[in-house]
Amino acid sequence: MTNLCIVWIKSGIGYDKTQKRTLKALGLHRLNQSVVHSDCGSVRGMINKVKHLVKVEVEGS
Repeated sequence: MTNLCIVWIKSGIGYDKTQKRTLKALGLHRLNQSVVHSDCGSVRGMINKVKHLVKVEVEGS
């Protein structure tokens, strides 16, 4: 299965509260932090909601 490496690159200050909660749900706590999640629909939906705040890299299995 493919993994996604998600890096938080832009602050959530000034954005909607739901977008800040989405960052927290992805497991991100501070800028430039990266987390790895499996590539599934729910994670893709969260990434799509905060795509302007994060960078996504695809890792092979």
